[in-house]
Amino acid sequence: MQERLLQAMQALFASGQRGALATVVRTSGSTPQQPGARMLLCADGSLLGTVGGGAIESAVRTRLEAVLADGTSELFVRELGHDLGMCCGGRMEFFLEPVGAVPRLWLCGAGHIAQALARVVPSLGFELVVCDAREELNDEARFPSARRELLDGDELLKQTALGARDWLLITTHDHALDERILERALSQAPRYIGLVGSRRKVVRLLERIAQRCGPLALERVYAPVGLVLGAVGPEEIAISIAAELVALRRGAEVPHMRALDDPRLRKLLERG
Repeated sequence: MQERLLQAMQALFASGQRGALATVVRTSGSTPQQPGARMLLCADGSLLGTVGGGAIESAVRTRLEAVLADGTSELFVRELGHDLGMCCGGRMEFFLEPVGAVPRLWLCGAGHIAQALARVVPSLGFELVVCDAREELNDEARFPSARRELLDGDELLKQTALGARDWLLITTHDHALDERILERALSQAPRYIGLVGSRRKVVRLLERIAQRCGPLALERVYAPVGLVLGAVGPEEIAISIAAELVALRRGAEVPHMRALDDPRLRKLLERG
């Protein structure tokens, strides 16, 4: 079983998905499992391993779902008789932790919005990568918590295959570069593709993208990026974008800024 658990966790890292692991760390009295027993909650909701079955396993699963959702570890303790009405009546302590690949946010462009975002997203559990060929902007002083790539996003995506752990935000200084990056990103499989820009710019760009990549490609793009917060200025826009990332990661239904309701884009989508 331990070998199967290790293989399952390796698969989580390889796929870019996340799970949550429960390990029995201490017991006293009569308990259905001993220290070292483990149970893994996989990204699809399935379980591997056991920490005792019955009421205690159900309680641990519920807490694992919370750990998977918020990404934080915790110590979980239950008195089997008093808390759960189990006849064995012992006490069990569990260490619960998220496992798997850390989500990675790629910022294509090192302008004011990217700099504001860089102060926010590391605290949300994202690994941060900034790519911009302008060395005077893409420096350690502006992005101290990020890995920095001194090349533009189009060149980066020629060299990098994005997958399920990758979130891509396009916020460059050049509309033509935005379009090239977006088209290249649509040929890959990142978890999220966001594009900063005015609604007018976004609609025109997406119309051109639909002609080359097909109308259904538009459904993968969050543009304009962010939630409907009435944000003004780089700092507020960064909060709006960060909120969108959190909402999508948690599966929350919230109002997004994206322009898919524009009549021109809606007509393209209806054609399929």
